[in-house]
Amino acid sequence: LCLQVPELRKATVRIRQPERVRGIIQSLREQGVAKLQVISDFDMTLSRFGCNGRRCPTSHNILDTSRVISEDGKKKLKDLLHYYYPIEIDPNRTLEEKRPLMVEWWTKAHELLVQQKIHKGDIAQIVRESEAMLRYGHGDFFDQLHKNNVPLFIFSAGVGDILEEIIRQANVFYSNVNVVSNYMDFNDDGVLTHFKEPLIHTYNKNNTVLQGTGYFQQLSSRTSIILLGDSMGDLTMADGVPSVENILKIGFLNDRVEERRGKYLDCYDIVLESDETLDVVNGILRYILTE
Repeated sequence: LCLQVPELRKATVRIRQPERVRGIIQSLREQGVAKLQVISDFDMTLSRFGCNGRRCPTSHNILDTSRVISEDGKKKLKDLLHYYYPIEIDPNRTLEEKRPLMVEWWTKAHELLVQQKIHKGDIAQIVRESEAMLRYGHGDFFDQLHKNNVPLFIFSAGVGDILEEIIRQANVFYSNVNVVSNYMDFNDDGVLTHFKEPLIHTYNKNNTVLQGTGYFQQLSSRTSIILLGDSMGDLTMADGVPSVENILKIGFLNDRVEERRGKYLDCYDIVLESDETLDVVNGILRYILTE
């Protein structure tokens, strides 16, 4: 397989069942471009986790630390992060325990943001001033999918308005890109009044929040899936697809690598450890999409 996808030789790549992965990639290629769709998380999956030893911001962070948030608001948002983030990534807690706590965190954070009276007109500038970065190779990734008319479904627990703006400013917001995320609702004066339903957090990225969107029904012939994520919660993102024939799950293991490696290798077909690029994904796409 490394002959066809040389990127799989990278030192960041770990695969527990190489033969199985080879079979899936082969099937994806045989099924062809007309059957393919890509389903991806955004924060820390399409966007970078770190740069020069520093953490890159998520779409929530970009807003939380921007000039439109008061010092008091920033402190409260940071306190929430310090309390709930360890719960989110705690390998010893069950999803049943985590879910209600995630709803609590997102709800409190959204309420705090609403109190800040954020203006719609400020969003582009907030993103421009931030340290948001898409992973190396993002241009190639978005271009390949667009050129081949492969739908890209971005399923994010972040802030939809912010992440759309990041993609727009990178000049890769093409017609094949569809986003489901937490969107802000503004009044006639362009001031944030609330967040639209449904609330999407790390552990409910599945059918339950997709009901009514009908997105996957329209793509019922797209039965080959490449799924990209960086958390256990991302593994259910394809649950709304009617009849999946082949699915390749690629996981970015960004943080606490030693501690979480085993769990990621159990759940993802390919695990990319501390890899800030989309090289492997692009290599696999090139192989599948080339006649």
